[in-house]
Amino acid sequence: MTESEQHGQKPHTFKSVASLTRRPSSPLGKSFRFCRSKCHRNFKMKRNPRKLKWTKAYRRNAGKEMVVDGTLLFGQRRNEPVRYDRDLVQRTLTAMQRVSEIRQRRERVFYKRRMAGKRVRELASARKLVAENEHLLPRMRGSEKKRLEEMAAAGEEVDIEAEEMAATRTYKTKAFGQEKRRLRVRADGEVEEAMDLD
Repeated sequence: MTESEQHGQKPHTFKSVASLTRRPSSPLGKSFRFCRSKCHRNFKMKRNPRKLKWTKAYRRNAGKEMVVDGTLLFGQRRNEPVRYDRDLVQRTLTAMQRVSEIRQRRERVFYKRRMAGKRVRELASARKLVAENEHLLPRMRGSEKKRLEEMAAAGEEVDIEAEEMAATRTYKTKAFGQEKRRLRVRADGEVEEAMDLD
């Protein structure tokens, strides 16, 4: 095993892979290749790539990227030199494009599977947060609650979010930045404005 293989260096056909992050970088004839100065700095600090969240090694370990896939084998380093053949090069170039298309499709499917159920989990955590910190939420006045209940009892459609948005509107002005205008509906039906500055 050579020194470059020990550090996980596997160059592609045209682009090589960075030693630390496993991202593509241009080959410069050096034994260690880095895609950017950030990677080189971290390598010199002897940081473990499996513990840095932005590296390929971490993402593969954490199951965020594909590990077992046939398209990944094409990018592996081969130590046997191949005699130049024009037809072979042409076939290789077309195959490379096809392989990249297949890999992109598989990565999209992998991502969709990984993210399946994320929205449900986020909603559940948001509901839990609201339930735990309900005392911090602004309270609706009793008269407004009664009015909404009466409207619901009468069979009219009540959009609570639209009601709340109508009650609080934000305006941007040059002088003050953001102003919140609270519109209060009085018992006699008149609209009253009260301004809060943020």
